[in-house]
Amino acid sequence: MKTQSTVSLSAIVAARLRLNDAVARTPCVESAALSELTGARIFCKQEHLQRTGSFKERGARNALAQLTSEQAQLGVIAASAGNHALGLSWHGRLLGIPVTVVMPRFAPLVKVARCRQFGATVILHGDTFDEARSEATRLCEEARLTYIHPFDDPHVIAGQGTLAFEILEQVPDADAILIPVGGGGLLAGMATVLRVLKPDLQIIGVEPANAACFAAGLAADAPVRITTRFTLADGLAVAEAGRQTLAIVRPLAPRMVSVGEEALALSILRLAELEKCIVEGAGAAGLAALLGGSLPELQGKRVVLLLTGGNIDPLAHSRVIERGLAADGRIYRFDALISDRPGGLAHLSSILAAAEANVTEIVHNRTFAGPDLSRVHVLCTVETRDRAHIAEVQQRLAEGGVELG
Repeated sequence: MKTQSTVSLSAIVAARLRLNDAVARTPCVESAALSELTGARIFCKQEHLQRTGSFKERGARNALAQLTSEQAQLGVIAASAGNHALGLSWHGRLLGIPVTVVMPRFAPLVKVARCRQFGATVILHGDTFDEARSEATRLCEEARLTYIHPFDDPHVIAGQGTLAFEILEQVPDADAILIPVGGGGLLAGMATVLRVLKPDLQIIGVEPANAACFAAGLAADAPVRITTRFTLADGLAVAEAGRQTLAIVRPLAPRMVSVGEEALALSILRLAELEKCIVEGAGAAGLAALLGGSLPELQGKRVVLLLTGGNIDPLAHSRVIERGLAADGRIYRFDALISDRPGGLAHLSSILAAAEANVTEIVHNRTFAGPDLSRVHVLCTVETRDRAHIAEVQQRLAEGGVELG
């Protein structure tokens, strides 16, 4: 890879001075509950408490603050379906800089509405992010706008790196830090600071297994375009890592781990339950790495988790919570064949009551119950304590003569 590092420690120091009083210094609090859960001593850096709900406004503000007067007058443009767009929109409004955001047509309506509320011009174009980016590039040249990349931009990288200074001040004796990774802007900025000021700190990048483009880029020593699959960590679902971010990160040699969807769902649930934090999938990636068993060597260590964002749609959050409860063994759904005669449903209910499983939903299906007209399919959802309780429920159903589908 021929691209050289374009972000120095002094550039990140300068960025921190620009961000003073412009971006919140968020808390980094120790969590007794997560520490007990993981076996490590956990500190949560709560970047989801930023005005726009994400760390992304650090890089956005730093980039906007360095525009020339002519660039600021003409305005900026970006292709983004999420937090980068929000950060640019909000800080563009504060600085009086026109902001245009090109989003794919599938972009979450709540983020489209918030960008417009912050005063940005939002253009919905294309069915993919690549199509939106192509349109943004075209408009950039046509209207002489300044394009601000969401992660592969030196000013954006420097702005994201300011997080490292705060963490070193708030948890000076940290042993490890878990950094969510998409295109690599946050990792590049923070690792630049941490490798100089605390070289013995373990820097661990975490990316979703369904969108592991950064590890692929490090292995190939160049950006590698991958096919992403659906992930709850949609903010990290990048198909290709940045050329500049890879060049910065590679010599700093962080460890990379990937996390699965079940661990992400469970982590979102744990953060809501134990920390009362509504965090999006990307922000839960660090905890997912711990819960997924990827980092047993961090037992007993002081570990910083970056809760990088909280911009998750409430309906999506409720579905993720349900998925997390299922992964946790606290929701169990089963299909059973029971007698289609008086008392059949009561018999099933009595078994579940004896097993202390709370019924939340029962659906009868006579049409597709098979040729035996004396029986009916029942799809039943119950609340359980854990996986051991589910096993107990299954055993009691078998003993009661209930056939599971």
